[in-house]
Amino acid sequence: GMNVLFIVVDDLRPVLGCYGDKLVKSPNIDQLASHSVVFSNAYAQQAVCAPSRVSFLTGRRPDSTRLYDFYSYWRVHAGNYSTMPQYFKENGYVTLSVGKVFHPGISSNYSDDYPHSWSVPPFHPSTEKYENDKTCRGKDGKLYANLVCPVDVTEMPSGTLPDIQSTEEAIRLMKVMKTNKQKFFLAVGYHKPHIPLRYPQEFLKLYPLENITLAPDPWVPEKLPSVAYNPWMDIRQRDDVEALNVSFPYGPLPHDFQRQIRQSYYAAVSYLDTQVGQLLDALDDVGLSNSTIVVFTADHGWSLGEHGEWAKYSNFDVATRVPLMFYVPGMTTSPVSRGERVFPYLDPFSHILGLVPQGQSKKVVELVSLFSTLAELAGLQVPPVCPETSFHVALCTEGSSIVRYFNASEEKVKEEKDGCDDTCRCSNEETVAFSQYPRPADTPQWNSDKPKLKDIRIMGYSMRTIDYRYTVWVRFNPNNFSADFEDVHAGELYMVETDPNQDYNIYNNTSHAWFL
Repeated sequence: GMNVLFIVVDDLRPVLGCYGDKLVKSPNIDQLASHSVVFSNAYAQQAVCAPSRVSFLTGRRPDSTRLYDFYSYWRVHAGNYSTMPQYFKENGYVTLSVGKVFHPGISSNYSDDYPHSWSVPPFHPSTEKYENDKTCRGKDGKLYANLVCPVDVTEMPSGTLPDIQSTEEAIRLMKVMKTNKQKFFLAVGYHKPHIPLRYPQEFLKLYPLENITLAPDPWVPEKLPSVAYNPWMDIRQRDDVEALNVSFPYGPLPHDFQRQIRQSYYAAVSYLDTQVGQLLDALDDVGLSNSTIVVFTADHGWSLGEHGEWAKYSNFDVATRVPLMFYVPGMTTSPVSRGERVFPYLDPFSHILGLVPQGQSKKVVELVSLFSTLAELAGLQVPPVCPETSFHVALCTEGSSIVRYFNASEEKVKEEKDGCDDTCRCSNEETVAFSQYPRPADTPQWNSDKPKLKDIRIMGYSMRTIDYRYTVWVRFNPNNFSADFEDVHAGELYMVETDPNQDYNIYNNTSHAWFL
């Protein structure tokens, strides 16, 4: 069977060359894409770290994990659900976690769900604890805890950064697995571009400030319901943003600072790209490129000033859409002969290749499908589909495998039409991604971004098809986890073709009968 290298990045929206971004330098991820099937319409189920990760690692939606915040462990609070790494472990794989895979803390039982999910205790870089310390040098030479934080790595504690340590450990583990001839599922969780935007300062050179624009729509849309807006509290708490004294909740941030944030986000993505590049180069080195499935994705996106918003915490595409690609030797790419390199390291300071994805699917897909998809790709039995209520079911999934879209070209669709079974899983089906986000009130509050379960009063349920995004904000009772779809506080409807940036909400000038 194949090994699995599962790369999950924190807060990475698809600003990548392989997704058509013209500004970014991401040659190594683009090279991976050139051997992969790339999904251009992949969405997270909730745009915040812990709920999204628990959702895709268990294959259940947030309404089943009952995790909308950071403060409960699903095995205790919802149901004793098996996870994707646990399933691989039970099927004879050595399962390994490096960096931020599960969200640390109570939501993974203070152990990253070890020993259920992992064969050995998960690795966390020793310098992770300095992430939010004052390590950013200001213009005055003093140290601050800034949002925008290019650093001299040699001045950092231990002379390194967490993602560099994670890459080193992942490479060490691959060598051990190769030596011991062990089949592995290795999950590598990178921190950047999560805030603070702390990265080696040389990456700024790739992005001269004069090339950096504002978001195409840096204003709060006129018809945006106030419940839908996230007031970006986490960035307001950074020293450099706090010094700007920006008004709550709408701001805006000064234009020059908006451009600096965007510049540093891009720089952090290029820094991440070098880490991914080194990791994949090492996969070649140990001779495992022809026997390892590589998955690359993120837990959710991050708004860069669109709609006057920053960070995640919303139902917009900028917050929910993620990169998603699968490299499957012999399936997405022709088999590699011995010694041939698939992933030679590419230096972003010199390589501007413009590699295109091997195959691209526009199907709308969800991260909750990862569990069943990886099981199928690895040749394991695909977990059954969950029944309507599944709190009592340990192994089932709410996301069906997307392997059937891997080579769904238009010609094939016509042939398949006759062979459709009842569930009509054929390539011509209309696909939908569901996301949701909780709010404490109808108007932006200090805790609107991350309300605790007990404070949730409204849930925004959102569906994204190829043609539109439709969201209803409905009354939610946190005591019995019930949503009342009769009590709609606000709604949003954006048509993708005429309004790709989701700026013109046409919910109120539409009849909604056709959605029901």
